[in-house]
Amino acid sequence: MLKTAVIGVGYLGRFHAQKYSGITDSELIGVVDVDPESAQNIADELEVPFYTDYHEVLDKADAVSIVVPTVLHYETAKAFLKNGVHVLLEKPFAANIGEAEELEQLSRDMNVRLQIGHLERFNPVFTEFQQLIDQPKFIENIRIAPFPKRGTDVDVILDLMIHDIDLVMAVVGEYPESVEGTGVNIITSTTDLANARLRFPSGCIADLTASRVSDKAERKMRIFQSGLYLSLDYGTGQARKLQVDPEAVPDPDTLRPESYQLEKGDALLAEIESFISVVREGKKPKVTGQDGLNAMRVAWQIKEQL
Repeated sequence: MLKTAVIGVGYLGRFHAQKYSGITDSELIGVVDVDPESAQNIADELEVPFYTDYHEVLDKADAVSIVVPTVLHYETAKAFLKNGVHVLLEKPFAANIGEAEELEQLSRDMNVRLQIGHLERFNPVFTEFQQLIDQPKFIENIRIAPFPKRGTDVDVILDLMIHDIDLVMAVVGEYPESVEGTGVNIITSTTDLANARLRFPSGCIADLTASRVSDKAERKMRIFQSGLYLSLDYGTGQARKLQVDPEAVPDPDTLRPESYQLEKGDALLAEIESFISVVREGKKPKVTGQDGLNAMRVAWQIKEQL
């Protein structure tokens, strides 16, 4: 059994702790938060010890989830990686590119697993249809939401759009050769609404829109490739698929997409179970440190244009 711990048990970290507590291959040895009340509440719920300083579990855990504010990712993850502890690090990877690069290299040097928390990679609607995507020509992503009650310490690019940057690169299989970005601030002093266009060496173009000043939540991805159209709704689990023979002229009366309704599943549980499997079997994470670093680099190119 892996000895696990969760560092940071605020809004999202609480869910991490609950998942670890219920997994057979995980022994949750404690939760950590600088707020003693938050730490004690989740510790009492799960009947585990709590700590207010992550140094207290450095030598006790085999693997940890780090769910602290982004500005603390580098310091916290570095301490555990240097101590040989495997890390699931919530997105965004770090506060800047330099920190992300150092953490990624450190994980290699220490031969420990570093998985970045791009949760949508484990969304059932993505995992179900990912194998159909091959040499896409155009991708459209829309990710909008009301301003989060949990608050945020980063702009909308690192908060929301980075999910879609990662998804697009995962399905295209390339790093973009050019990046264009625009954005505005509405509520905060940083960008709250942004649009980006990524152009890839293969010719694929991806348009991404992210907003945290909407009156509704929507997370959709549309993929166009030769003979195939896919529409994936990450929020509802709905999907639409239209396949035609790319060598034949289609009959307009037959151009009716098939509709699917997938079970929403538990993407966070799937992500954590995958992380535990990676650690136990010494495998490559589904979302590697390099994947997280690539997403950060593209996000920074967009940020620099605003």
